[in-house]
Amino acid sequence: MKKSRFSEKQIIGILKEYQTGLGAKEPCRKRGVRDATFCKWRSKYGGMEVSDAEKLKALEDENAKLKKLLAEQMIDMSTVKEMLAKLLRPRSRRNATDWAMKEKRCNQKHARASAGIDPHVYRRTSKRPADTNLRDRLKELSSERRRFGYRRLHILLKREGWPVNWPALRGFASKGCHGSARLDRYR
Repeated sequence: MKKSRFSEKQIIGILKEYQTGLGAKEPCRKRGVRDATFCKWRSKYGGMEVSDAEKLKALEDENAKLKKLLAEQMIDMSTVKEMLAKLLRPRSRRNATDWAMKEKRCNQKHARASAGIDPHVYRRTSKRPADTNLRDRLKELSSERRRFGYRRLHILLKREGWPVNWPALRGFASKGCHGSARLDRYR
């Protein structure tokens, strides 16, 4: 924004001349100011003293700084929410919601909104059986046969009678449950 030619002190002096009864045209003509500018000054600084104008200027500067800080915080919060939405799985979001309710004493609605989880997803309980035995057996097999990938391990598990499909087994392997050698080493 363009800086004014006149300081607040000078503007208040011009307005005091107007209040003495000279009229608006004479002070404007002396200083080369348009009538519209004079009307703006009158609406902004009318009835003020110089100290009041300085306080007003300080408050305006502080307000601008606070607005800038608020905008930066809102950008940071939206970034964090987007990252949560992309990085966390529903179980992690559920745990984050529980943590916010316990530690930060938030209500459930606010905690769910900050974790980015739907109410139905938060309240839903998993119906899948625990697969700890399968994971343990997978770890044993993969430590015995380090060169086997998840497809060969699937065949071995199927021979033993485990009801598991190989895409699920691949999911276990990607989560670190299976300690076989890296396959890209052989490419």
